[in-house]
Amino acid sequence: MTFSFDGPLLLVGAGKMGGALLEGLIANGLDPRRVLVQDPAPPPEIAAILARHGLAAAPRIESVSAPPGVILAAVKPQVMDAVFPPVARLADPRTLTVSIAAGRTLRSFEAHLPANAAIVRAMPNTPAAIGRGITVCVANGHVTPAHRELCDALMAAVGEVAWVDQEAAMDAVTAVSGSGPAYVFLLAEALEKAALAAGLEAPLARRLARATVSGAGELLARSEEDAAVLRQNVTSPGGTTAAALAVLMADGGLEALLTEAVLAGMGRSRELAK
Repeated sequence: MTFSFDGPLLLVGAGKMGGALLEGLIANGLDPRRVLVQDPAPPPEIAAILARHGLAAAPRIESVSAPPGVILAAVKPQVMDAVFPPVARLADPRTLTVSIAAGRTLRSFEAHLPANAAIVRAMPNTPAAIGRGITVCVANGHVTPAHRELCDALMAAVGEVAWVDQEAAMDAVTAVSGSGPAYVFLLAEALEKAALAAGLEAPLARRLARATVSGAGELLARSEEDAAVLRQNVTSPGGTTAAALAVLMADGGLEALLTEAVLAGMGRSRELAK
């Protein structure tokens, strides 16, 4: 994979997602010597990644001597106002800023960066940690085709990449794919509890729930069929699956609850937007 930009890549925030991105980028060919990391206290597992690649988490932004080609802002949204302004002063007109902070708008970064700065707001999700994430991006008006190609390459290091034209769509994206892994984990958790209620021993209940959810997800990933078709393929008329789905698909069932959940998440994303 080719990463075409001048100057270093400055990763601001080496938490779980920042660390996943860093590991994916290096695994896909980014020279660690082109990376600068700014984080005063990375968690132990990320510190181990940095050490493995000969990188240090520089606690002082003054240690960055050249304008970054890319600023990758991966700190928590609630500390962005304190962390980003000193970083922004390092940017020059060629710098591409990519933020993965939920709820932080393009305008909030434009306020600190030089005029005409190229900025991408991105929403990855936690399967990025194993290279199976999906990231949705939206660009401000100064992002060129070359910037977009570079952002594609950066985010493809941890999974699929999609783009939206309107920033308002990022609230729905956050509620669907950003938060979506939690819904799937809840499904596995609920299925395990249902297995216990049905009389299975705890170790088998856990194993069945995890393997079923992860296996079905992998089948969905590999299949060209719609999810509805895959569901129908498992469902024999009058059989056990049909009996169970009659409960899940009843009025007020899973589809209605999931829609309500996504709309709630989208509403909260709008409330948090800055």
